[in-house]
Amino acid sequence: MTNIKEFNELHFSKDLLILGNAWDLLSALILEKSGFKAIGTTSWGIANSLGYSDGEVIDFERHLGIIKLIADNVKIPVTADIEAGYGETAEKIVDNVLRTAEAGVAGINIEDSLKKQKGLRDIYQHCSLLLKIREALDYNGYEGFYINARTDTYFQKENPFRETVERAKAYVESGASGIFIPGLTNHDEIKEITLNIGAPLNVLSLPGLTNGKELEELGVKRLSFGNALFDKAIELLERDTARIVELSDTSHLYGK
Repeated sequence: MTNIKEFNELHFSKDLLILGNAWDLLSALILEKSGFKAIGTTSWGIANSLGYSDGEVIDFERHLGIIKLIADNVKIPVTADIEAGYGETAEKIVDNVLRTAEAGVAGINIEDSLKKQKGLRDIYQHCSLLLKIREALDYNGYEGFYINARTDTYFQKENPFRETVERAKAYVESGASGIFIPGLTNHDEIKEITLNIGAPLNVLSLPGLTNGKELEELGVKRLSFGNALFDKAIELLERDTARIVELSDTSHLYGK
């Protein structure tokens, strides 16, 4: 429970919380050693590292195993990206959230996009799900567990701002601890949302949206870089291995 309290407090510090997004134990340990204050798992990175595409294609048991391995071996708080909950029913999703909490994490990301079809979960249905998740967590001794409610309005809607504010407010009223809006990049919209939702705002690092000091001034409390670090590491691996084959030479592996 100490990590849950610590993780919550990181969202109310004057400093922006930059999550280190990890996909396996090694990346998590490196991020911890580098000085990150909390780890967020990346479902994209975990799935890709095991040969799967993102989108709940990987078996939940396998995904949870990686999350638990990370949580068991780092001292800083861990929050788990569980996509839309890996379940077709509210009961299954609630059970998966409880099992994720039991794995030792301090929070989750849970999104409102549908996995078997395009579109977002109906707002009232998603609010009902968030309420059930919060009630189950509280009942099972996970008070304060951080529910980061992700809305994919900016990925799926043409003019998302108004619906985003509506969904964000409703999700907070339904038990969400914070709101995650990937794809949101407009500074004026970011500022207005931070003033209106009454909970910490998490944004996703994207080209043009990278500067922590600027985000602090806009009222953002948390920045994730998602699969960007994973992609960068894979790009380096692909480039260097291709050079070995092309040049029949490994000397570049030892340069600075």
